[in-house]
Amino acid sequence: MTNYQSLDFAESVSRLRVIEINSQTDPRWEAFVSTSSRGLIYHHPAWLQVLQEAYGYRPAHIACEDENGQLRGILPLFSTRGLLSGHRLSSLPRTPVAGPLAHNDEAMAFLMQAAVERVRDKQGKQLQIKMLTNELEGLVDSMVGGPWRATYSLALPEQPELLHPGNSQARRAVKKAAKLGVQVGPAESERELRAWYELYLDNMRRLVVPPRPYRFFEVAWRRLQPHSLMRLLLAKHYEADIPRVVGGILLFMFGQNVSYAFSGWKREDQALRPNDALHWRAIQDACADGFRHYDFGEVPKNNSGLAEFKSKWGAEEKSLYRYYYPAAHESEIDILESTGRMHKFASATWRRLPIKATVLLSNLAHYFF
Repeated sequence: MTNYQSLDFAESVSRLRVIEINSQTDPRWEAFVSTSSRGLIYHHPAWLQVLQEAYGYRPAHIACEDENGQLRGILPLFSTRGLLSGHRLSSLPRTPVAGPLAHNDEAMAFLMQAAVERVRDKQGKQLQIKMLTNELEGLVDSMVGGPWRATYSLALPEQPELLHPGNSQARRAVKKAAKLGVQVGPAESERELRAWYELYLDNMRRLVVPPRPYRFFEVAWRRLQPHSLMRLLLAKHYEADIPRVVGGILLFMFGQNVSYAFSGWKREDQALRPNDALHWRAIQDACADGFRHYDFGEVPKNNSGLAEFKSKWGAEEKSLYRYYYPAAHESEIDILESTGRMHKFASATWRRLPIKATVLLSNLAHYFF
């Protein structure tokens, strides 16, 4: 085993070892994630399969096992390479949060030190870890990081009858949507997924955010939806009993959490309040199904409107964290969150581009970032 001089392990920890592991074929991985109270959909082997299949990332997952072959911790990792971001070992790319999942600090430190060793002395290679907490702070020498973005999480009551739709602003919006004839229900076919994707593309162009390729959603639908790990809710506006899709949100579900991930809607339908109707239905379903948290997701810096929308439901603001070895390098975030004159010009130009052009440019951006 590697001699980790910076760690003072107890005798029991010295019997641990780090191994490379196939999350798809080793049943211990899924069992470990499923029995951990902190396991996320992003640790699940099905999610890892989606990333690998949709983007072609090369897996480099590791696990910590004891002398009896029992897993004490896991760390999902993919190797990526971008022209601007360089060569990364990331947990995880195209994922809001992941990082190590371990029974105790010793196993977590063991995993993190092993991950550092995989990039140490390799010029231009970087380790990136995305976390829900700051528990990696000071755990391993030479790793640097800190708060990244805010995220919003709503605690759900055990009794669905105790659930209420946020503040007065949220309640008015939900009532207005219902009064105007908006109804929400789950998508049942890939044809509906494809129709929603067109709304998603329009939304991403308006927000000046590179959209995910349809291939990603197609693979996610095939790998996650049959196992109740993903749900697409659609809002339909009924006029003379004829429905028209006016919005939709895509959710991931696992463990104690339902995570809102992607949305699609058009500005001209905003007055129908489809987003409010969608989130209220998603929150109700999550509570009724026994989930304990509804994750509204992250908010980019300087987006006070989005932060207000998520907080009006009673969601608590928390910090996401990112850690690096040897040093932080977030060129793509710097570009997207810039507020300078060039960024404003680029944003205005992006919003005028045809939808197909934004898709093409986003696919090219994948190779840069």
